[in-house]
Amino acid sequence: MATVNTPDAVLVKNYIAGDENALAVLISRHQSKIYGFIYSKISDRDISDDIFQDTFIKVIKTLKSNNYNEEGKFLPWVMRIAHNLIVDHFRRNKKMPMFRETEEFSIFSIMSDNSPNIESQIITTQVEDDVKKLILELPKDQREVLEMRIYQDMSFKEISEVTGVSINTALGRMRYALMNLRKVIDKHQIILTN
Repeated sequence: MATVNTPDAVLVKNYIAGDENALAVLISRHQSKIYGFIYSKISDRDISDDIFQDTFIKVIKTLKSNNYNEEGKFLPWVMRIAHNLIVDHFRRNKKMPMFRETEEFSIFSIMSDNSPNIESQIITTQVEDDVKKLILELPKDQREVLEMRIYQDMSFKEISEVTGVSINTALGRMRYALMNLRKVIDKHQIILTN
């Protein structure tokens, strides 16, 4: 029987073994922190509710399919899922500002085609691919912080919460990641310009 004193890792095992109450204890234990994190990014109660529900739908699916392997790091794992869903939400909802056509203002006066030509797109894609390969050469802890900071646009405070280390440790890992990246770039004599 799950209780409020049962560790997260035990509750997860119990839930996977069929104890539905274990999940209820996990949700009630971490609800305010997870929901607060989502709401701090979205600032819309309905959308935050949806993302919170989607987060736990994903949690349930992962646990039921036996793909959970975050040994004792349940909350950071759930926060990562929530963060990814928030990012997905913003990607899906890139809103264009509304403009009304008037005699003084024409939409064509502000429209321009700044899209890069195909050659610069290919070069940019190649540079991005090269950088991703270089990042894979970093130690796991440095790579994790760098990817969260650069690709997921997480603050160092969020990174420290998700990874379970202090902000200073996260900053240090980022610093070492950048130093190591520079060494790898120099070693391979790569020029990262387009």
